[in-house]
Amino acid sequence: MTREPDKFQVALLLPNEEERSIEVGRDEHIWDAAFAAGIVLPAMCHQGYCLTCAGRLENGGEVDQSDSLVYFPEDREAGFVLLCTGKPRSALRIRTQQQKQMREFRKQKNLLAPYSWSKD
Repeated sequence: MTREPDKFQVALLLPNEEERSIEVGRDEHIWDAAFAAGIVLPAMCHQGYCLTCAGRLENGGEVDQSDSLVYFPEDREAGFVLLCTGKPRSALRIRTQQQKQMREFRKQKNLLAPYSWSKD
């Protein structure tokens, strides 16, 4: 029987084009591991609801979002992840600070998009 890895390499692509690589345990939230490594990422609720911590996978990968209060299959299909509640299940490359893009995506799909205000 093949044993699942205990840790995964996660590359975080920050807005200033800097790339930081961290190791994240399979039972550890990506946001927590980044914080422990001195990488400050946005977050508010830490429950996988507000979308403030949103990131987007580059080149695919698998993230366990079962700790998220609200996470849709459409989010997964579009590559969006919630870093505060996401746990890696493979090596990952994640573009951070994608909250605006995730909110817009959800609004287009008529899905819950907290803190999205329309001027209409």
